[in-house]
Amino acid sequence: MPPDFRMSSRPVLVLVAGGTISMTGKEAASPDLEAEALLDMIPSNVVVNDLKAETIINVPSAHLSLDDQLHICRKARDAARRGIGVVVTHGTDTLEETAMLCDILHDAETPIVFTGAIRPASSPGADGPANLVDAISIAASEAASGMGVLVCFGGEIHHARGARKTDTTSLVAFSSPQTGPLGRVTEGHPTIWSKIPRNPSLDPPDLDRRVLVVPTCAGDDGSLSRAALDIDPDGVVIGTLGAGHVPPPILELWAEAAQRIPVVVYSRPERGVILNATYGYRASERDLRETLVIPAGFLSPQAARMKLLACLGSGLNVSEVRWAFGMDDG
Repeated sequence: MPPDFRMSSRPVLVLVAGGTISMTGKEAASPDLEAEALLDMIPSNVVVNDLKAETIINVPSAHLSLDDQLHICRKARDAARRGIGVVVTHGTDTLEETAMLCDILHDAETPIVFTGAIRPASSPGADGPANLVDAISIAASEAASGMGVLVCFGGEIHHARGARKTDTTSLVAFSSPQTGPLGRVTEGHPTIWSKIPRNPSLDPPDLDRRVLVVPTCAGDDGSLSRAALDIDPDGVVIGTLGAGHVPPPILELWAEAAQRIPVVVYSRPERGVILNATYGYRASERDLRETLVIPAGFLSPQAARMKLLACLGSGLNVSEVRWAFGMDDG
């Protein structure tokens, strides 16, 4: 008989937001399981003194709107403010974006943990139950207090600001290319071996802004960039090659735009950052940093977009947006 896994006395709330973990189907999976059905997945030898669950929305995460994501994050944050550990079950396609937004809003010490599944609940070897139990153990743990929002998948613990979905079929679907995992769950017990400093929280009333992500590629003639600017965005997140390099016409275009709107720049390599002064050729990182563009630091383009949306929704001006992103630009 397997041993009991007893978790701390902190109450835990599981907020169900759809995704594969809630899906069943003989041929093609679709959202089906509500909150109580997810709790029924938990083995009987896992003991949590005060565990509740609530369904917020039950859709594939690709169907979530920004309003949906903000609603999920507020529900999680408000519970954490009451000292309740929170687990959010979520589809993996956009989990990293909702988790990033939640970390921006989160202002309490109690942990919020996002998890999900790669295999539907009706599939052989479904990974949802193990991920759910691991996430609950983190949410109930004092060791995770003060860490902000975490992502738990395949036994690994990642911070929301660094987590990315990097595999569509592996049961260890998330990684943190810049920081690596912060810990691991073993036999129902989370071990934390590193932490990331938390950023000041924001509380945007809405995310009703237009923020675009525009990549840069070899031979880019600026057509996509000009098309993006033609629709008058409130802000833009643009990709750079290598350590902050772009074709010269692209630099001129975005340098001019950055005088009017926030232009956040990220490095295309997953483990890349915008350098300061290693290269000196035209339109290298040295020229880029002499403009008003804002480096995204170690944030992914998806995370940078969500952060910029929250900054603009909170009424921050360009100088304040630069300060906010500077915390991730080490």
